[in-house]
Amino acid sequence: MAWTDFFSHPLWAFSTLVFGLVLRSQRRGPWNPRACPVELKGKTAIVTGANTGIGKFTALDFARRGARVILACRNEARGSAALQEIRRLSGNQDVHLCLLDTSSLASVRAFAEGILRQEKQLHILVNNAGATGLSRQITPDGLEISFATNHLGPFLLTNLLLDLMKSSAPARIVNVSSFTHWRGEVNFAHFRGDNLTYTMDSIYNHTKLHNIICTNELARRLQGTGVTANSLHPGVVMTEVMRNYSWLVRFVFNMVGIFFLKSAEEGAVTTIYCAVSEDVEGITGKYFDSDCSLVLPAPLARDPALAAKDFDICERLTAKL
Repeated sequence: MAWTDFFSHPLWAFSTLVFGLVLRSQRRGPWNPRACPVELKGKTAIVTGANTGIGKFTALDFARRGARVILACRNEARGSAALQEIRRLSGNQDVHLCLLDTSSLASVRAFAEGILRQEKQLHILVNNAGATGLSRQITPDGLEISFATNHLGPFLLTNLLLDLMKSSAPARIVNVSSFTHWRGEVNFAHFRGDNLTYTMDSIYNHTKLHNIICTNELARRLQGTGVTANSLHPGVVMTEVMRNYSWLVRFVFNMVGIFFLKSAEEGAVTTIYCAVSEDVEGITGKYFDSDCSLVLPAPLARDPALAAKDFDICERLTAKL
């Protein structure tokens, strides 16, 4: 059987189910980061969007485990505040801030060049930075801003750091997606801002679908390197993700959130699980739900031919810019 037949084969769904059952059987109750004994001393981790929300709590967890943590943030003032807070709460001074705007490929390249120049190893890369509710805008690279921020920027960053991660193996790439990818569509004209309908979170949904598709293809290409790549849905979380919507939408979201949504600390659990848990060691090309369960993503995310095409197009597009 050719590899391109694997994701569409019943064996793929069956193996995912088996993996999920095995992982669940290894856990007694909800997975708790505080109860996980894994240490990260001597390890280096990068977390994008680490100045707030899920990213900040993920970085804090890594710092508490003794890792060298690099906070990749767009805003220097907010990043510096997060840096000081994480150092204080963790007692780990080996936490550092580097500026990164994933909507700008120039910023991504500059950030990656700095990492490759300064760091001798990289064991964990968490692509967490993202935005929803952005109005139509084309970046200086000619990309639609949501696609640049949520997908193409993180895609380029990951590829630029791959050699460093391979030389540091075992290493893990964790891409934060969303269950809303089920409502996403694949149209490669979207990358340039064409054929898009700006309704609520529709653009965000498309980008989150591409996250999973390319994560699965990346995992296939990394087989045998010791670097794994997985994606996840963190849950519906009370973060600043709604900051680009109207005040009325934010008000309703916050009111609902008080009673029904996860806190940012709770929302970071699956990200931390994928990055550090021994349960996930060696598992790659999978998608995890908000309770750390291994689940099947949408059918489009399991199409191997589409995954190969998507990855190739993203490679060519980011290489030219």
